[in-house]
Amino acid sequence: MKKYFMLIISLVAVMASGQQTPNVFTHRVGVVEVVLLSEGQGAGNSSIFVGATPEMIQRSMPEGSYPNSVNAFLVRLPGKTVLVDTGRRTQTLLDNLQSIGVSPAQIDVVLITHTHGDHIGGLLIDGQAAFPNAELYMSKPEHDSSLENAGARSVIEAYRSKLRLFEPKEIDANPDELFPGIRAVAAFGHTAGHTLFMVESGAERLLIWGDLTHAMAIQMPFPQVAMTFDSNPEMAIAERKKVLEYVAANNIAIAGIHNAFPGMGTLTANSDGGYTYTPVRQ
Repeated sequence: MKKYFMLIISLVAVMASGQQTPNVFTHRVGVVEVVLLSEGQGAGNSSIFVGATPEMIQRSMPEGSYPNSVNAFLVRLPGKTVLVDTGRRTQTLLDNLQSIGVSPAQIDVVLITHTHGDHIGGLLIDGQAAFPNAELYMSKPEHDSSLENAGARSVIEAYRSKLRLFEPKEIDANPDELFPGIRAVAAFGHTAGHTLFMVESGAERLLIWGDLTHAMAIQMPFPQVAMTFDSNPEMAIAERKKVLEYVAANNIAIAGIHNAFPGMGTLTANSDGGYTYTPVRQ
């Protein structure tokens, strides 16, 4: 009994100190709470890089691999609970949500950056909507380009009555609000309708991006490195450079679907055209 009591005390102390689990991390943007929901930490290798020289790889990842993850993000806006992407596995996402006291029925909105399987995999249970009360937001270009994809088509059909299509704008073109606290930012190139989401609260901003980057270790110092997954590598590179420049110049925090824990941080521009990423304090 004493051992059990001490365990409870230790857990309370961890919670009070602000430490968080490897799969869940909470950060505030003004009054808005943004929660990382991770499927776990992993590593990638250079086989998926396009345009990376041996010198770039040696400088960025001398051990031959880079840290990554597959994440979703929960955004608690005043009066609205929002998911940004859903990872690969429904059960993992639901377990992470349960760990912070959120049920599937409490999700009001799901925002999709794009329709690759590691971003929409958590949307269905046995072919049905995993989030029965949620509106599903997707850019119209992404929707239109995904209709030949069986997985994406199944998701679109399951959420058809609550599907909301929109046209995102470039980050420097004052993107429209989807609803108070969230703006949709165009970053096409990885896919035809790849979209980022800007969370705003007062003077604070956080940009949640999908596959603007896959490998922070090399794509921060060398934004010109593309990925084999990019449908239009040249456009993906141009959009990445534009977004990174804007974010660094305007002191906007960022959160990445493939960023290693804690998934969020800030960028500083380097004199050589690259960037330094600093994770938020854990």
